[in-house]
Amino acid sequence: MRIRVIGTGVMGRGIAQWAATAGHTVELADARREAVGEAIGFVGQLLDRAVVKGRMTEADQVRARLVPLDAVAAPGDDVDLVIEAVREDLDTKAELFTGLEAVLPPTTIFATNTSSLPVTRIAATLADPSRLAGLHFFNPVPLMKIVEVVPGAATRPDIPGVLAELVHASGHRAVTVADTPGFLVNHAGRGLVTEAFALLEDSAAEPVVIDRIARDVLGLRMGPFELMDLTGLDVTAAVIDSIWTGFRYSDRLRPSFLTPNRVAAGLFGRKSGRGFYDHRPGAEEPTETPVVAAECPLWIAGSGPDADALRATLPTASDELTPEAVVLVPTWGTTVSAMIAEHGLPASRTFGGDPLSLATRRRVLAVTPASDPEAVRAAAGVLAVGAEAVSVVRDTAGSVAQRLLASIVSVAASIAERSLATPEDIDLAVTAALGYPAGPLAWGDRVGAVRLLELQDRLHESTGDPRYRPTRWLRERAALGLPLTAPAYPLEKETP
Repeated sequence: MRIRVIGTGVMGRGIAQWAATAGHTVELADARREAVGEAIGFVGQLLDRAVVKGRMTEADQVRARLVPLDAVAAPGDDVDLVIEAVREDLDTKAELFTGLEAVLPPTTIFATNTSSLPVTRIAATLADPSRLAGLHFFNPVPLMKIVEVVPGAATRPDIPGVLAELVHASGHRAVTVADTPGFLVNHAGRGLVTEAFALLEDSAAEPVVIDRIARDVLGLRMGPFELMDLTGLDVTAAVIDSIWTGFRYSDRLRPSFLTPNRVAAGLFGRKSGRGFYDHRPGAEEPTETPVVAAECPLWIAGSGPDADALRATLPTASDELTPEAVVLVPTWGTTVSAMIAEHGLPASRTFGGDPLSLATRRRVLAVTPASDPEAVRAAAGVLAVGAEAVSVVRDTAGSVAQRLLASIVSVAASIAERSLATPEDIDLAVTAALGYPAGPLAWGDRVGAVRLLELQDRLHESTGDPRYRPTRWLRERAALGLPLTAPAYPLEKETP
């Protein structure tokens, strides 16, 4: 296949390297002509490095498939596909494709690598909007082996399949996604970061503690605030606002009031030197005060699987509540304070234990305004027995890990519910692009639809916040005994 890549920035270079390595002839073009030579030289260096590391055997053959062009809109009767990777501006992209439409044959497929603009709006500027679709790669392209194929409202029915086959044949995985704000991956990723901000708004814990829980309890590679410091809060905030606005102010995607001032202050993260962490030269890494494991009189309140799991984790717990004992109560979508009031427990010595954290290296202890400091230290010491670390957080419905997980699954379920992507593609794209330990729907199935519904119902009831309202996707599958990965029933499409 002969592919023309327009735009030789980071994404354009990566796409060119990917396509040429897969055996395609790649024409490279840019509005700045000297940028083409720079890009070919840069890709050549990467290819040489791959040979040295044993990742490929012949760089010269791949380099020979990179063809420089003097003009973006050069004629080319044999060009099969154009992939545009210019700046994120609708007018710029529209002008580019309009010029290409005048010089390339009708058989040439047009693809935009836009990450934020509606594919349909770009296509609408063409005389033939049916020839254009989205082909959204992730950076770095050669390593991020997932591509979103995004048909616009007018895209020819055959084009998504052609593009998906190209992606698969060239060593990456393709997922077909509806032309909606954020497409699939950026939309699904809002579940983690918006809930992290909600926890910060509630003063449940500091960013570093939330990040540690996200990594050690949920198994994420990076915590949400570490991730935002890496990508840049200015970028993250813009994406959050864009997706929230695009979905007509959905509560589930609601931005935080905390972001505008942080962005105005230039607290972007790594690129500005400071964000949620201090990245300036010589800055000290956040440290964690170790909790010393120690036995003390302990009583575990409640009954059921969560209480039983807590007793199995801490087998020294007494069968009776004594005046000097600290009390641990498992919380699932509820608050410690509500459990204290409901069961008449001693407020100064009763704490919450998150069931999600029991089998992990980090256990989480929830405290209330009534907690006695000495009793907190004793309870943390008890939880530290058999664990590597203990995080102390303020009492909040569901605690930190439960709220993050519930939001991740809920946003993914809403994507499936709207038929924006199949459950299989949702899980594939999110694990490949975001590095989650499991696809969000499969992750929810690990917990179980019924138990997850119980969590979200309790969160919704405890907070009154509609962001926690369970999706129809979850309610149906819990009622029917189906996994969250079970697709919707396929309805026949009627032809007009």
